[in-house]
Amino acid sequence: MKPEEEKMAAPDDKASRRQMLRAAAATLPFGALGASVHGEEKDDKSASKDKASDLPEDTEKAEIDRRMAGILAKFGGRLDEAQKKTVRGDVEANYRRALRLRKQDVDDFEGPATAFVPFAQGLPHEQFQDSPRLVLEPLPGGEPVKNLDSSTAFATIDQLSRGLRAGHFSAVELAEFYLDRLKNLGPRFNCVAALTRETALKQAAAADKRIKAGLALGPLDGIPYGAKDLLAARGYPTTNGCKPYLKRVVEIDSNVVRRLEAAGAVLVAKLAMVECAGGLGYRQANASAFGPGLTPYDTKRWSGGSSSGSGSAVAAGLVPFAIGSETWGSITTPASYCGLTGLRPTYGRVGRSGAYALGYTLDKIGPMARTAADAWQVLLAIAGPDDADASTRFAVWRDLKRPIERPLKLAVLKEGVAKAQPAQKANFEKALAVFREFGEVEEIETPTGTYADVLLTILAGESVSAFEEMVDSGAVTAMTAPEDHIGGYGDRAVSAAEFVRAQRLRGPLCRAFDTHLAPYDAVLTVPTAQTAPLIDKDFGSEFSHKSLGGPGNLCGTPALVLPTGLDGNGLPTSLQIDCRAFGEAVLVRLGHAFQSRTEWHRQSPKLT
Repeated sequence: MKPEEEKMAAPDDKASRRQMLRAAAATLPFGALGASVHGEEKDDKSASKDKASDLPEDTEKAEIDRRMAGILAKFGGRLDEAQKKTVRGDVEANYRRALRLRKQDVDDFEGPATAFVPFAQGLPHEQFQDSPRLVLEPLPGGEPVKNLDSSTAFATIDQLSRGLRAGHFSAVELAEFYLDRLKNLGPRFNCVAALTRETALKQAAAADKRIKAGLALGPLDGIPYGAKDLLAARGYPTTNGCKPYLKRVVEIDSNVVRRLEAAGAVLVAKLAMVECAGGLGYRQANASAFGPGLTPYDTKRWSGGSSSGSGSAVAAGLVPFAIGSETWGSITTPASYCGLTGLRPTYGRVGRSGAYALGYTLDKIGPMARTAADAWQVLLAIAGPDDADASTRFAVWRDLKRPIERPLKLAVLKEGVAKAQPAQKANFEKALAVFREFGEVEEIETPTGTYADVLLTILAGESVSAFEEMVDSGAVTAMTAPEDHIGGYGDRAVSAAEFVRAQRLRGPLCRAFDTHLAPYDAVLTVPTAQTAPLIDKDFGSEFSHKSLGGPGNLCGTPALVLPTGLDGNGLPTSLQIDCRAFGEAVLVRLGHAFQSRTEWHRQSPKLT
């Protein structure tokens, strides 16, 4: 979709998200929404005694009755009639207060005024720094790209960067090369939300001028990439994977898009994703306005979610790298199903302003690429303080100076692989033999505790707020997955007390998890129990595995996914490395050493 097509103003302009959602709801069949949705909002707010809402009085009374009934069912035996009347007054006051707050527009990208900081005890003071200098040698066999053709579409950032600086091709030619691949092959994998041709060619031309003048900004200068379509990019739709947002253009650039432009990277596409990043509870692959994401290794199978398009596009050689996001598995799963290197950073490492939220204290933004070295270069470009995201003010880099050659202490999650798919397990064991070259490996238990329950309670409370207006407007009935039409309702039963209790339990769990990880440089397991599933199946598998996905995402720790080969059906298998908070440099050192000794990162699908 081109920039000049239908636009919706940013939230701080004349049009608000509420107006946009009302317009979207108006296109739905009559009867799909509650009666209160279709009417225009009254300017005089005269529907209630204290002007708190525009709802009919009987609707307000019914809601107050419902809330009061819940209290009486639990505590009514303790209250006399006078006390019940007083409590009802409190219920009504709280309800009307909430209605008044609901009348206030909130910027789509405004998070709550709270911040979670991952547990990072024991970090030496000198490791608090903004600019790490971890330099990785080129991988063996990584010759600079000389010709742009199908055989070089899967080159690394390093190979493309050296070819560009050697003058074998220009940044404009490189952008056109990947734009053509996105246009011609992207529909095959349902991975493109919008091509950004105008921006790409402008940025590429600027890169050519810098490179010709000897003023290249760094290894990403002139390198194309794609951004998950929850990241705003000026002049193009930002859909969050949802049909109601298909024509919505937010006239800002997200923090990550700005940082990559400052590094010289060239935005060639917004990439498709699962609607609302999976926050409405989808249970099958076809849960996106752009169709089910497909792995290039078998288009009958899913590419993983919610960063489905990011995984497909990198795996198919449509972009050298892409940006994904994760709340629980949304980088690690597509990296696994698509045979990529995926890096989930520590929570707060990368600023999220200008990105649609799913969980305000859970979301992480990170790269998906071919190698650990590529992922590191991208992370360096996008990491750092974001004035509009308070979670990024804690800048730490752990273990930058210890060389990989020293004996490491690694752990394998005891039940993390035992019940996985046979091929996933067999390839993990082969890969583990390589890691044994770096040091001792021992088995450890999965950490005990209510990690998943706490994470899901927090996610329920935060996603209710993130999607509140979409649910109330009825726009959710336009979602692709039928289960997403009602997926936002159940979480409203989570009370404020339950949400706050989960946040109170989070600290002790994070400290316990850090203690669990502290004796080891890293812990190895598999990111998924099986290879990519068929798209016509509901989620579920006969295979299983114990995972650090819940503890890691709740506690905000980083993880790196690396390809380990193919199964008997030619589908990628992977392993995952986890470590303590702010330890991305540890993961990258390990991943790079592993990929220096193996060839699995060079695998690519056969596109016919």
